[in-house]
Amino acid sequence: MSTAPKIAMVLAAGLGTRMRPLTDDRPKALVEVGGRALIDHMLDRLVAAGVETAVVNVHAFADRLEAHLMARQARGLGPQIVISDERPQALETGGGIKQALPLLGEGPVWVANIDSVWIEEGVPALEAVAEAWDAGTMDVCLMLAPTAGSLGFHDSGDVFLDDGMVRFKGSGEMAPLVYVGVHICKPAITSDGPDGPFSLTPIWRDLAARGRVHGVAPDGLWMHVGDPVARDLAEARLA
Repeated sequence: MSTAPKIAMVLAAGLGTRMRPLTDDRPKALVEVGGRALIDHMLDRLVAAGVETAVVNVHAFADRLEAHLMARQARGLGPQIVISDERPQALETGGGIKQALPLLGEGPVWVANIDSVWIEEGVPALEAVAEAWDAGTMDVCLMLAPTAGSLGFHDSGDVFLDDGMVRFKGSGEMAPLVYVGVHICKPAITSDGPDGPFSLTPIWRDLAARGRVHGVAPDGLWMHVGDPVARDLAEARLA
């Protein structure tokens, strides 16, 4: 795990509109699965992978999310939390990382959504991603899972993997692998992005065309918790 980043960007600023009514009074990050908030599932995974500091962006119900994170720290639970405040405007994946660049430093970082949970088989998933990471040959390393058998992700998949290198599917293609919400990247890939909200996906596609996006598909069962039905399904599997 020596190559594993010690800093993570946790993307928790989404509105969670598909999760209503569970998000009528809280951010999506605080929706509970198996008695724990989604963000706690992810933070615990990151701590187990050696993360010491998590930069968390906040937008909807920001005060409530900040209070939850400070209470977590007060109980002695890692990682150290640093807030990237997006109260004025949610900046999407790319914009969120770009705003947080001064907080993330210049080295590679983990980037994690808060709406994926999983049951591992064998090598811990984040350890597999960290072992695959090579800053000399890649700018991004995605954690992937089989499209078939993963729960709550889109059925057509996202990417193909050839000797560790990612190719994004073209129009009309069905891809065997989906991105499951965690990756390692050089955060500076966002530095040339526009002011305001923008997505990481076009940046990834450009880098992938140059062979700079890799991926790994660890063994396990991956679940995307995108709406109340998916939350209930994930809860049943985790139980």
